[in-house]
Amino acid sequence: MICDLGQESFQQAQAPMYDTLQSDYKKPLYSGCKKSLTLLSVVLSLVNVKARYGRSDKSFTSLLQVAQDMLLEENTLSKSYHQAKKIQCPMGMEYQKINACPNDCIMYKNEFEEMHNCPRCGVSRYKVKDDDECSNDESTKKGLPTKVLWYLLIIPRFKHLFANVDDTKDLTWHEDGRNCDGILHHPVNSSQWKKINNLYPKFGKEARNHRLGLANDGMNLYGSLSTQHSSWPVLLVIYNLPPWLCVKQKYITLSMMILGPRQPGNDIDVYLGPLIEYLTKLWDEGVVVYLERPKKRKKVKLSYERRGRYCLIFHTCLI
Repeated sequence: MICDLGQESFQQAQAPMYDTLQSDYKKPLYSGCKKSLTLLSVVLSLVNVKARYGRSDKSFTSLLQVAQDMLLEENTLSKSYHQAKKIQCPMGMEYQKINACPNDCIMYKNEFEEMHNCPRCGVSRYKVKDDDECSNDESTKKGLPTKVLWYLLIIPRFKHLFANVDDTKDLTWHEDGRNCDGILHHPVNSSQWKKINNLYPKFGKEARNHRLGLANDGMNLYGSLSTQHSSWPVLLVIYNLPPWLCVKQKYITLSMMILGPRQPGNDIDVYLGPLIEYLTKLWDEGVVVYLERPKKRKKVKLSYERRGRYCLIFHTCLI
Protein backbone atom coordinates (compact mmCIF):
# COMPACT_ATOMS: atom_id res chain seq x y z
CA MET A 1 0.00 0.00 0.00
CA ILE A 2 2.86 2.38 0.80
CA CYS A 3 4.57 1.43 -2.47
CA ASP A 4 1.48 2.49 -4.44
CA LEU A 5 1.89 6.13 -3.41
CA GLY A 6 5.52 6.24 -2.39
CA GLN A 7 6.83 6.72 1.15
CA GLU A 8 6.50 10.52 1.27
CA SER A 9 3.16 10.71 -0.56
CA PHE A 10 1.62 8.04 1.67
CA GLN A 11 2.83 9.80 4.80
CA GLN A 12 1.30 13.09 3.66
CA ALA A 13 -2.02 11.62 2.53
CA GLN A 14 -2.57 9.24 5.47
CA ALA A 15 -0.64 10.80 8.36
CA PRO A 16 -2.66 9.24 11.29
CA MET A 17 -2.69 5.83 9.59
CA TYR A 18 1.02 6.07 8.89
CA ASP A 19 1.82 6.95 12.52
CA THR A 20 -0.23 3.99 13.77
CA LEU A 21 1.49 1.57 11.41
CA GLN A 22 4.90 2.90 12.36
CA SER A 23 4.12 2.58 16.07
CA ASP A 24 2.83 -1.00 15.77
CA TYR A 25 5.73 -1.91 13.47
CA LYS A 26 8.33 -0.77 16.02
CA LYS A 27 6.51 -1.98 19.16
CA PRO A 28 8.11 -5.28 20.36
CA LEU A 29 5.89 -8.21 21.24
CA TYR A 30 7.53 -8.41 24.66
CA SER A 31 10.69 -7.09 26.28
CA GLY A 32 13.82 -8.84 25.04
CA CYS A 33 12.23 -10.59 22.03
CA LYS A 34 13.72 -10.76 18.53
CA LYS A 35 13.58 -7.58 16.48
CA SER A 36 11.38 -9.33 13.91
CA LEU A 37 8.70 -10.08 16.54
CA THR A 38 6.78 -6.83 16.50
CA LEU A 39 3.12 -6.33 17.26
CA LEU A 40 2.23 -5.64 13.63
CA SER A 41 4.18 -8.57 12.15
CA VAL A 42 2.84 -11.10 14.66
CA VAL A 43 -0.79 -10.01 14.28
CA LEU A 44 -0.59 -10.09 10.48
CA SER A 45 0.98 -13.57 10.58
CA LEU A 46 -1.71 -14.92 12.90
CA VAL A 47 -4.55 -13.37 10.90
CA ASN A 48 -3.04 -14.85 7.73
CA VAL A 49 -3.10 -18.32 9.34
CA LYS A 50 -6.70 -17.75 10.40
CA ALA A 51 -7.76 -16.87 6.86
CA ARG A 52 -5.76 -19.70 5.26
CA TYR A 53 -7.23 -22.49 7.40
CA GLY A 54 -10.71 -21.02 7.90
CA ARG A 55 -10.66 -20.58 11.66
CA SER A 56 -13.69 -18.92 13.20
CA ASP A 57 -13.50 -15.59 15.02
CA LYS A 58 -14.31 -17.26 18.34
CA SER A 59 -11.59 -19.90 17.98
CA PHE A 60 -9.08 -17.22 16.96
CA THR A 61 -9.89 -15.23 20.10
CA SER A 62 -9.34 -18.37 22.18
CA LEU A 63 -6.00 -18.89 20.45
CA LEU A 64 -4.93 -15.35 21.31
CA GLN A 65 -5.89 -15.89 24.94
CA VAL A 66 -3.82 -19.08 25.11
CA ALA A 67 -0.87 -17.24 23.53
CA GLN A 68 -1.30 -14.46 26.10
CA ASP A 69 -0.90 -16.99 28.94
CA MET A 70 2.21 -18.49 27.32
CA LEU A 71 4.01 -15.15 26.87
CA LEU A 72 5.40 -12.84 29.50
CA GLU A 73 2.93 -10.73 31.42
CA GLU A 74 4.09 -7.47 29.85
CA ASN A 75 3.35 -8.43 26.25
CA THR A 76 1.55 -6.36 23.63
CA LEU A 77 -0.33 -9.16 21.83
CA SER A 78 -3.99 -8.50 21.12
CA LYS A 79 -6.43 -10.18 23.50
CA SER A 80 -9.23 -10.70 20.98
CA TYR A 81 -9.90 -10.83 17.26
CA HIS A 82 -11.65 -7.46 17.51
CA GLN A 83 -8.42 -5.82 18.73
CA ALA A 84 -6.40 -7.63 16.07
CA LYS A 85 -8.72 -6.27 13.37
CA LYS A 86 -8.11 -2.72 14.57
CA ILE A 87 -4.37 -3.23 14.15
CA GLN A 88 -4.62 -4.70 10.66
CA CYS A 89 -7.44 -2.40 9.51
CA PRO A 90 -5.09 0.17 7.87
CA MET A 91 -3.61 -2.68 5.82
CA GLY A 92 -6.97 -3.76 4.46
CA MET A 93 -8.61 -3.09 1.10
CA GLU A 94 -11.43 -0.65 0.43
CA TYR A 95 -14.92 -1.90 -0.29
CA GLN A 96 -18.38 -0.50 -1.00
CA LYS A 97 -21.78 -1.76 0.15
CA ILE A 98 -24.50 -0.98 -2.41
CA ASN A 99 -28.16 -1.76 -1.77
CA ALA A 100 -30.16 -3.42 -4.54
CA CYS A 101 -33.78 -4.13 -5.37
CA PRO A 102 -34.81 -7.62 -4.18
CA ASN A 103 -36.28 -8.22 -7.66
CA ASP A 104 -32.94 -7.31 -9.30
CA CYS A 105 -34.37 -4.27 -11.06
CA ILE A 106 -31.88 -1.58 -10.04
CA MET A 107 -29.04 -0.77 -7.69
CA TYR A 108 -29.49 2.16 -5.33
CA LYS A 109 -26.62 4.29 -6.61
CA ASN A 110 -26.26 7.46 -8.68
CA GLU A 111 -29.77 8.80 -9.37
CA PHE A 112 -31.44 6.03 -7.29
CA GLU A 113 -29.25 6.45 -4.21
CA GLU A 114 -31.80 8.39 -2.08
CA MET A 115 -34.86 6.32 -3.06
CA HIS A 116 -36.58 3.99 -0.59
CA ASN A 117 -38.68 2.06 -3.10
CA CYS A 118 -37.80 0.61 -6.47
CA PRO A 119 -39.05 2.93 -9.26
CA ARG A 120 -39.83 -0.07 -11.49
CA CYS A 121 -41.53 -2.65 -9.27
CA GLY A 122 -42.32 -0.52 -6.21
CA VAL A 123 -40.84 -2.99 -3.70
CA SER A 124 -39.33 -1.52 -0.55
CA ARG A 125 -35.58 -1.17 -0.36
CA TYR A 126 -35.58 -2.38 3.26
CA LYS A 127 -36.84 -5.48 5.01
CA VAL A 128 -40.43 -5.09 6.19
CA LYS A 129 -41.89 -7.16 9.01
CA ASP A 130 -45.20 -8.91 8.51
CA ASP A 131 -46.88 -6.91 11.28
CA ASP A 132 -45.74 -3.54 9.84
CA GLU A 133 -48.36 -1.57 8.02
CA CYS A 134 -47.54 -0.14 4.62
CA SER A 135 -47.15 3.62 4.79
CA ASN A 136 -45.14 6.39 3.23
CA ASP A 137 -43.72 7.72 6.50
CA GLU A 138 -39.96 8.14 6.65
CA SER A 139 -39.85 6.10 9.86
CA THR A 140 -41.01 3.00 8.00
CA LYS A 141 -38.49 3.45 5.20
CA LYS A 142 -35.39 2.70 7.22
CA GLY A 143 -33.89 -0.55 8.39
CA LEU A 144 -31.86 -3.45 7.09
CA PRO A 145 -31.59 -3.60 3.29
CA THR A 146 -33.21 -6.55 1.56
CA LYS A 147 -30.34 -7.18 -0.80
CA VAL A 148 -26.74 -5.94 -0.65
CA LEU A 149 -23.85 -5.95 -3.09
CA TRP A 150 -20.35 -5.94 -1.62
CA TYR A 151 -17.95 -4.44 -4.14
CA LEU A 152 -14.21 -4.69 -3.49
CA LEU A 153 -12.32 -1.99 -5.37
CA ILE A 154 -10.07 -3.64 -7.95
CA ILE A 155 -7.72 -0.76 -8.84
CA PRO A 156 -5.89 -0.65 -5.46
CA ARG A 157 -5.45 -4.42 -5.59
CA PHE A 158 -3.91 -4.31 -9.06
CA LYS A 159 -1.57 -1.61 -7.80
CA HIS A 160 -0.42 -3.95 -5.06
CA LEU A 161 0.33 -6.57 -7.70
CA PHE A 162 2.52 -4.19 -9.67
CA ALA A 163 4.36 -3.13 -6.50
CA ASN A 164 5.76 -6.67 -6.10
CA VAL A 165 8.88 -7.32 -8.18
CA ASP A 166 8.29 -11.08 -8.59
CA ASP A 167 4.63 -10.61 -9.55
CA THR A 168 5.58 -7.97 -12.12
CA LYS A 169 7.94 -10.45 -13.77
CA ASP A 170 5.22 -13.13 -13.84
CA LEU A 171 2.85 -10.71 -15.60
CA THR A 172 5.07 -10.90 -18.71
CA TRP A 173 5.11 -14.72 -18.84
CA HIS A 174 2.68 -14.82 -21.78
CA GLU A 175 5.15 -12.75 -23.81
CA ASP A 176 8.57 -14.18 -22.98
CA GLY A 177 8.08 -17.37 -20.96
CA ARG A 178 5.44 -19.50 -22.68
CA ASN A 179 5.97 -22.56 -24.86
CA CYS A 180 5.09 -21.73 -28.48
CA ASP A 181 4.44 -25.24 -29.85
CA GLY A 182 1.09 -24.53 -31.56
CA ILE A 183 -0.97 -26.34 -28.90
CA LEU A 184 -3.68 -24.57 -26.89
CA HIS A 185 -2.22 -24.74 -23.38
CA HIS A 186 -3.44 -21.33 -22.22
CA PRO A 187 -5.76 -18.53 -23.45
CA VAL A 188 -2.65 -16.76 -24.79
CA ASN A 189 -2.50 -19.44 -27.53
CA SER A 190 -6.06 -18.68 -28.68
CA SER A 191 -7.02 -16.71 -31.76
CA GLN A 192 -9.04 -14.25 -29.65
CA TRP A 193 -5.91 -13.18 -27.76
CA LYS A 194 -4.11 -12.45 -31.02
CA LYS A 195 -7.16 -10.62 -32.36
CA ILE A 196 -7.16 -8.23 -29.37
CA ASN A 197 -3.47 -7.47 -29.92
CA ASN A 198 -4.07 -6.84 -33.63
CA LEU A 199 -7.09 -4.59 -33.08
CA TYR A 200 -5.39 -2.60 -30.32
CA PRO A 201 -1.63 -2.66 -31.01
CA LYS A 202 -0.84 -0.08 -28.31
CA PHE A 203 -2.53 -2.29 -25.76
CA GLY A 204 -0.82 -5.45 -26.99
CA LYS A 205 2.61 -3.84 -27.10
CA GLU A 206 2.82 -3.64 -23.30
CA ALA A 207 3.02 -7.20 -21.93
CA ARG A 208 2.08 -6.12 -18.40
CA ASN A 209 -1.35 -4.88 -19.48
CA HIS A 210 -3.87 -7.20 -17.86
CA ARG A 211 -6.02 -9.71 -19.72
CA LEU A 212 -8.78 -10.70 -17.31
CA GLY A 213 -11.28 -13.52 -17.13
CA LEU A 214 -14.56 -12.95 -15.29
CA ALA A 215 -16.26 -15.90 -13.56
CA ASN A 216 -19.29 -16.14 -11.30
CA ASP A 217 -21.31 -18.88 -9.68
CA GLY A 218 -23.63 -19.38 -6.71
CA MET A 219 -22.55 -20.89 -3.43
CA ASN A 220 -24.11 -21.71 -0.07
CA LEU A 221 -22.07 -20.51 2.87
CA TYR A 222 -24.02 -22.55 5.40
CA GLY A 223 -23.83 -25.98 3.76
CA SER A 224 -27.59 -26.46 3.61
CA LEU A 225 -29.51 -26.42 0.35
CA SER A 226 -32.72 -25.42 2.13
CA THR A 227 -31.26 -22.22 3.60
CA GLN A 228 -33.09 -19.11 2.38
CA HIS A 229 -29.92 -17.34 1.41
CA SER A 230 -27.92 -16.89 -1.79
CA SER A 231 -24.29 -15.83 -2.21
CA TRP A 232 -22.82 -15.13 -5.65
CA PRO A 233 -19.11 -14.24 -5.79
CA VAL A 234 -17.72 -12.59 -8.93
CA LEU A 235 -14.06 -13.45 -9.54
CA LEU A 236 -11.39 -12.00 -11.83
CA VAL A 237 -8.62 -14.25 -13.17
CA ILE A 238 -5.41 -12.67 -14.50
CA TYR A 239 -4.50 -14.57 -17.66
CA ASN A 240 -1.13 -12.82 -17.95
CA LEU A 241 0.14 -15.23 -15.33
CA PRO A 242 1.28 -18.78 -16.14
CA PRO A 243 -1.27 -21.61 -15.72
CA TRP A 244 0.23 -22.78 -12.43
CA LEU A 245 -0.26 -19.31 -10.91
CA CYS A 246 -3.39 -17.76 -12.44
CA VAL A 247 -5.67 -20.30 -10.70
CA LYS A 248 -4.00 -19.93 -7.31
CA GLN A 249 -6.03 -18.37 -4.51
CA LYS A 250 -3.48 -15.57 -4.14
CA TYR A 251 -4.02 -14.31 -7.70
CA ILE A 252 -7.78 -14.83 -8.07
CA THR A 253 -9.40 -11.48 -7.29
CA LEU A 254 -12.77 -11.41 -5.56
CA SER A 255 -14.33 -8.28 -7.06
CA MET A 256 -17.84 -8.48 -5.60
CA MET A 257 -20.20 -10.61 -3.54
CA ILE A 258 -23.95 -10.56 -4.26
CA LEU A 259 -25.95 -11.43 -1.14
CA GLY A 260 -29.69 -11.86 -0.89
CA PRO A 261 -32.59 -14.24 -0.45
CA ARG A 262 -32.55 -15.32 -4.11
CA GLN A 263 -30.00 -15.80 -6.85
CA PRO A 264 -29.71 -12.95 -9.39
CA GLY A 265 -30.30 -15.20 -12.42
CA ASN A 266 -30.29 -13.46 -15.79
CA ASP A 267 -30.38 -10.04 -14.10
CA ILE A 268 -26.81 -10.37 -12.86
CA ASP A 269 -25.82 -7.67 -15.37
CA VAL A 270 -27.43 -5.14 -13.01
CA TYR A 271 -24.87 -6.03 -10.34
CA LEU A 272 -21.92 -6.01 -12.71
CA GLY A 273 -22.43 -2.27 -13.31
CA PRO A 274 -19.85 -0.98 -10.76
CA LEU A 275 -17.26 -3.47 -11.99
CA ILE A 276 -17.85 -2.53 -15.63
CA GLU A 277 -17.46 1.16 -14.76
CA TYR A 278 -14.02 0.59 -13.27
CA LEU A 279 -12.96 -1.73 -16.09
CA THR A 280 -14.03 0.92 -18.58
CA LYS A 281 -11.97 3.50 -16.73
CA LEU A 282 -8.96 1.19 -16.79
CA TRP A 283 -9.41 0.64 -20.54
CA ASP A 284 -10.06 4.25 -21.57
CA GLU A 285 -7.80 6.15 -19.21
CA GLY A 286 -5.40 3.63 -17.69
CA VAL A 287 -4.10 3.89 -14.17
CA VAL A 288 -0.74 5.04 -12.85
CA VAL A 289 1.08 2.31 -10.93
CA TYR A 290 4.38 2.17 -9.08
CA LEU A 291 6.97 -0.23 -10.52
CA GLU A 292 9.72 -1.34 -8.20
CA ARG A 293 12.20 -1.96 -11.03
CA PRO A 294 12.67 0.30 -12.87
CA LYS A 295 11.33 2.96 -10.53
CA LYS A 296 8.99 4.88 -12.77
CA ARG A 297 5.27 5.27 -13.20
CA LYS A 298 3.42 3.74 -16.10
CA LYS A 299 -0.13 3.67 -17.35
CA VAL A 300 -1.72 0.28 -17.93
CA LYS A 301 -5.02 -0.75 -19.45
CA LEU A 302 -7.06 -3.88 -19.11
CA SER A 303 -9.20 -5.99 -21.39
CA TYR A 304 -11.45 -8.63 -19.91
CA GLU A 305 -13.30 -11.79 -20.79
CA ARG A 306 -16.64 -12.72 -19.35
CA ARG A 307 -17.00 -16.30 -18.30
CA GLY A 308 -20.42 -17.64 -17.36
CA ARG A 309 -21.20 -20.98 -15.81
CA TYR A 310 -20.86 -22.95 -19.06
CA CYS A 311 -19.60 -20.63 -21.79
CA LEU A 312 -16.67 -18.30 -22.51
CA ILE A 313 -17.22 -15.02 -24.37
CA PHE A 314 -14.35 -12.74 -25.32
CA HIS A 315 -14.73 -8.95 -25.23
CA THR A 316 -12.08 -7.05 -27.08
CA CYS A 317 -12.68 -3.61 -25.59
CA LEU A 318 -14.97 -1.55 -23.37
CA ILE A 319 -16.41 1.44 -25.20
